[in-house]
Amino acid sequence: MRDTHRLYFGDLAADSRGTADDRPPLVFLHGLSYDRRQWGPALDALATVDPDRRVLAFDLPGHGDSARRDSYPLDEVVAVLHQAVTDAGLDAPIVVGHSLGGVLATIYAATYPARGVVNVDQPLLVGGFGEVLRRAEPVLRSPAYEEVWDSMLSRMHIELLPPAAQELVRTATTPRQDLLLGYWHEVMVTPAEDLGERRTRDLETIRSRGIAYHHVTGDEPAPAYRRWLESVLPEVAITVLPDSGHFPHLAHPVEFAEILAGGQPADNASK
Repeated sequence: MRDTHRLYFGDLAADSRGTADDRPPLVFLHGLSYDRRQWGPALDALATVDPDRRVLAFDLPGHGDSARRDSYPLDEVVAVLHQAVTDAGLDAPIVVGHSLGGVLATIYAATYPARGVVNVDQPLLVGGFGEVLRRAEPVLRSPAYEEVWDSMLSRMHIELLPPAAQELVRTATTPRQDLLLGYWHEVMVTPAEDLGERRTRDLETIRSRGIAYHHVTGDEPAPAYRRWLESVLPEVAITVLPDSGHFPHLAHPVEFAEILAGGQPADNASK
């Protein structure tokens, strides 16, 4: 990674790049079990597409070089993130989140100053996922807990990624039991309808504040989900980067960097 420095802000480890200027800073949040290395290919592409952009890629609490916590309620995690953003001297960043990080980015922008959200392949409605986790809870709490994670990983279509990106996904990850149980706790104990109402309120707040929201995904969103998203957030931008599974930022790092730089890959924009 070019011109990257590992630093600590608040309680979180981060890779820091670029120089503060009139461009909004970018804050990157990885998905569950991963760490800030997940963003390496996209950040290298961004260094060419948008040179010297101010960037912080954090390790989420309990991940990578960031300290573990006793529990991981999402609102508390977002508060820890905001403390780190403030400690770094950033004001109203664009928050970029993949998977779980997409939920955190959404909550962040609804709670703290932000200029935009880039949600990478994370639906905000959990649907039947909570029931899946509840059925799997005995295994999640057993020594065989990784079977649950491996089953989910097998459906993320890693085989679509370039070889180096496949290696990154398979090796730059630590699916510890405390992380899975901690970050999934709210989904396991809260009805899907209640979680949906929370995310709806988040998006309504984002809309009322005029915060830009970009959903980048590897597949066309399901029609019902797209109708919901556009009904709550009519100005949402949706971009499909095809043949990328759950990792469009790794399958298409240059196109993804162009989005972050303020462009829109015309061939892939669905809105």
